[in-house]
Amino acid sequence: MAESVELPTRLAILPFRNKVLLPGAIIRIRCTSPSSVKLVEQELWQKEEKGLIGILPVRDALEIKSAGTTTTTASQVVAKMKMSNGDSDNGGSQAAVVEGQVKVYGVKCGARRGWLMAMVEDVVGTDILDQSSKLQDGSSDSLKSDTKKQNDIVHWHNRGVAARPLHLSRGVEKPSGRVTYTVVLEGLCRFSVLELSTRGIYHTARISSLEMTKTEMEQIEQDRDYLMLSRQFKATAMELISLLELKQKTGGRTKVLLDNVPVHKLADIFVASFEISFEEQLSMLDSVGPKVRLSKATELVDRHLQSIRVAEKITQKVEGQLSKSQKEFLLRQQMRAIKEELGDNDDDEDDLVALERKMKSAGMPPNVWKHAHRELRRLKKMQPQQPGYNSSRVYLDLLADLPWQKASEEIELDLRAAQKRLDSDHYGLVKVKQRIIEYLAVRKLKPDARGPVLCFVGPPGVGKTSLASSIAAALGRKFIRISLGGVKDEADIRGHRRTYVGSMPGRLIDGLKRVAVCNPVMLLDEVDKTGSDARGDPASALLEVLDPEQNKTFNDHYLNVPFDLSKVIFVATANRMQPIPPPLLDRMEVIELPGYTPEEKLQIAMKHLIPRVLLQHGLSSAFIQIPEAMVKLIIQRYTREAGVRNLERNLAALARAAAVRVVEQEQVVPLNKGMKGISTPLLENRLADGTEVEMDLMPISVNSQDIANTFSVASLLVVDETMLEKVLGPPRFDDSEAAERVASPGVSVGLVWTAFGGEVQFVEATEMVGKGELHLTGQLGDVIKESAQIALTWVRARATDLRLDAAKGFNLLEGRDVHIHFPAGAVPKDGPSAGVTLVTSLVSLFTQKSVRSDTAMTGEMTLRGLVLPVGGVKDKILAAHRYGIKRVILPERNLKDLVEVPSSVLANLEILLAKRMEDVLEHAFDGGCPWRQHSKL
Repeated sequence: MAESVELPTRLAILPFRNKVLLPGAIIRIRCTSPSSVKLVEQELWQKEEKGLIGILPVRDALEIKSAGTTTTTASQVVAKMKMSNGDSDNGGSQAAVVEGQVKVYGVKCGARRGWLMAMVEDVVGTDILDQSSKLQDGSSDSLKSDTKKQNDIVHWHNRGVAARPLHLSRGVEKPSGRVTYTVVLEGLCRFSVLELSTRGIYHTARISSLEMTKTEMEQIEQDRDYLMLSRQFKATAMELISLLELKQKTGGRTKVLLDNVPVHKLADIFVASFEISFEEQLSMLDSVGPKVRLSKATELVDRHLQSIRVAEKITQKVEGQLSKSQKEFLLRQQMRAIKEELGDNDDDEDDLVALERKMKSAGMPPNVWKHAHRELRRLKKMQPQQPGYNSSRVYLDLLADLPWQKASEEIELDLRAAQKRLDSDHYGLVKVKQRIIEYLAVRKLKPDARGPVLCFVGPPGVGKTSLASSIAAALGRKFIRISLGGVKDEADIRGHRRTYVGSMPGRLIDGLKRVAVCNPVMLLDEVDKTGSDARGDPASALLEVLDPEQNKTFNDHYLNVPFDLSKVIFVATANRMQPIPPPLLDRMEVIELPGYTPEEKLQIAMKHLIPRVLLQHGLSSAFIQIPEAMVKLIIQRYTREAGVRNLERNLAALARAAAVRVVEQEQVVPLNKGMKGISTPLLENRLADGTEVEMDLMPISVNSQDIANTFSVASLLVVDETMLEKVLGPPRFDDSEAAERVASPGVSVGLVWTAFGGEVQFVEATEMVGKGELHLTGQLGDVIKESAQIALTWVRARATDLRLDAAKGFNLLEGRDVHIHFPAGAVPKDGPSAGVTLVTSLVSLFTQKSVRSDTAMTGEMTLRGLVLPVGGVKDKILAAHRYGIKRVILPERNLKDLVEVPSSVLANLEILLAKRMEDVLEHAFDGGCPWRQHSKL
């Protein structure tokens, strides 16, 4: 039997908002509001002997109205009043462990308290052995003055619970310095409020105890109804405890409570452990009589027991009948039914059905469909949360999106229309366009012919990419461009394996997915810019792609199934052939585009570039006019490239200048009573001078075309030489440069080939006092350094024949060094075509005779003086023509290459052929070489 509690006639009241503290429950609260802090400080903290406080439930009037109830006052209590200063407790409350020797129901905390904790653990079904005893969650949440208006009505319950502090601690919040208290309270007994009043900022109440005396309790215990209710409650509680102990495999700790705690108090403890509504908590608090209390507690315990039994029964039934796959199927069906009831049918199952339908319509080959269907079945068994779900889904989407059989229908091939299309898109390039027409003619006679892979090689800006686009347009096929510049990873061609994180298909498969047909014209751009490293060699991966015998079963690592690339027409572009691996070059037919002559550039600018530039800048020929003579000046003075990109940039600069002028001259045309005013630059000048003028008004009936013509004539800008220098700056190139640089002995003019086309290269040689050494500068490669050594050796060996040792002895380098320099040192230079230029420069240095300034040369030589043929003859001759050179010395064996040079260029040049080095010297100097002697080799 618990010890009796003597209550004082008046208690300090701590309100609990929407919470109830029942006798036997232990809670921890944190007091932060001024009223609750004041109450704890005066009633508990400052007193050496801790007393009791009252816990009284409160709720707002709005909540009572919504519940449909009102608070009625008993004859001995008035339980309504307005609060002007409310309490506020932040942080809520939580269960806590109370240390020390505290009596609970007359027994030491060390023994009886452990039973109580175990009992609550089993009833609630949670683990509370980690320093927390969840006896009841409550809050000393009084009315918040900062969030509630002062005239809000708060309804106080007329019954509460007296509580005593088990633990008390004081704290200070930073940086505000506000004092807070943490109190652990134990509910003792019920009381009734007789009168509610205020003391300072907190409340006190005159109370009367509702607990029965010992004599009254003994009489109740003899009642048959009470005994029957007690046995029923204990049986239900024992069944609940047994079920929870069996489920959680705990000992028999909580059963001891049934024999040591009075039944009417045990009812409060059990109910305090359940999650019930505030109304049910108030009903339990109002149950003063033991019979009523036991009846309500038995009902709540039985309800909790039945819910556990139902859940256990369902679990056993499901686990006994369903396997793992059946569980997933059942849950999926339940989820579908729930979503159908909610009207949300956009689920993964529907997506998978749509995906399967899409895969069936993709036209996959049988072996690919078998692999894809197996992957789809595996995907259906997976949950969306599983790690491999998304990767499998993306993989199947790719298989469904690929054009396995979808092809674009080719139009009826008309060679005349194709020729007309090529002529309209490209000027010149007669040989290249003829080869394309031949290619298209073969495709017309045999559409399934495995034609060669065309590879356009040439400097930038000559139209390689646009030629591939013209082929696609002539065939009526879709066009896709795959850029290979800077690609060093083989996976960019073959794709990543699906085992890697972030794996993707290769660029070829991705391009086919984007173009959505299996027979496009695919441009492999910049095949000479690929590299290789530890991740593989992309150029080697292209061997399978460009081989018609192998690309029928191209295997992308990501797809892991063969894909037919034989229907794709591949076209490649490159700036140079040298970096392309020989096996890859062997699979392609190289078509060289050397560049354009100045005459071709002029026609391209007038027919293509100027209209396109004006259209891009929102202009027309009515605003700016670029005469043909000015275009010639731009080509001669501002561009010396093989292509036309710089020419287009310079034309764009002129168009921008014209756009600024047009915008500045725009006039707002006012409308006044059907009349239209026209202003002219002359009129603006007169107005600027302050002269009075009479403005002419034109009626609306005047032809609008005349007005437009008037405006366009006023705004027309004709480009002249002055505007060229103003917009483009001073001329960058001058035809007199070669004459100025070759005026002194030791300088010769050579022709070299670069990735940007042919170039004119000067070679300078000089001598100085030294030890007979040869110095080379200009960022030279090993091949050109060897050519310099060969040239010096040949000159020294032929010094007597060339009469170079008459005045200086046989050793030309005795007491002096020779320095050979190639200007433009920031540009790397290498290649076997500078031998004759080096020899000419050395002979000019040693004889102190200048080389002809209008002559350029190219060719390699041997130690015996034979002149060897070189490549890039057309590019080099075009570069000499652009530079203003009149005479070009070529190896005799390069005579056949002159067929490719335009006749208009050859008409302006004198081509000199040389078989031996003596022939080069004969043509390089004015009056020939007077020291020449025919050597007998």
